[in-house]
Amino acid sequence: MSLSELRAKDVVNTLDGKRLGKVMDIEFNACTGQVEALVIPGEFRISDVIKGEKTGIVIPWCNICKIGENVILVQVDTENTPET
Repeated sequence: MSLSELRAKDVVNTLDGKRLGKVMDIEFNACTGQVEALVIPGEFRISDVIKGEKTGIVIPWCNICKIGENVILVQVDTENTPET
């Protein structure tokens, strides 16, 4: 599966049923080539836009429950998930 295919899917948190957004980026291990995490857009802050910064929520690969045709189901505590 390519990044462009992942980016077209909605990410939904199974803990609260909320739509978190679409995949913005991926993190991978350069030595093994394995995907380690998905990054989805974080909270929109005007100060970040002015600075030209992008923020995102990092979802470790182990928190991904299922990748379906149209949706990616994840299990994350959005209150305690680190942002990039």
